[in-house]
Amino acid sequence: MMFQDMRSYLPEDILRKVDRAAMGISLETRTPFLDPGVLKASMQVPTAMKIRNGQGKWILRQMLYRYIPRELIERPKAGFAIPIDEWLRRPLRPWAEDLLSENALGRAGLIKPAPVQGAWQEHCSRRRDWTYQLWVILMLQAWKENLNG
Repeated sequence: MMFQDMRSYLPEDILRKVDRAAMGISLETRTPFLDPGVLKASMQVPTAMKIRNGQGKWILRQMLYRYIPRELIERPKAGFAIPIDEWLRRPLRPWAEDLLSENALGRAGLIKPAPVQGAWQEHCSRRRDWTYQLWVILMLQAWKENLNG
């Protein structure tokens, strides 16, 4: 599994996301655990020291507990969230307003314009966060407009 992750998941997903996010803000990143020497050493560590009681990175956690408070190590993962809510309010706003206009929604004929426009106004004014619902509608509208040319 680790080998497969190194061959596909890391370069095609995680490392690509980190690289793009970092480049977007002119940040230089490092991946010390992917150093060839560290990788070679990690491949020689028995699986029982890597995964124990269903918890991964066991040996690394044991070393970290000596120096770092446990609550900093045992936190839930935080993914690569993107700020779509803010993008819709700022740089993507003209695009979104065009796709969510009464005319555009009417042309597509799939969704009633009034509730969507109400949600859009609430979202833009920060009264309510409709990011995910609006994003689904925007993707549908963009697809429909692209399909119709």
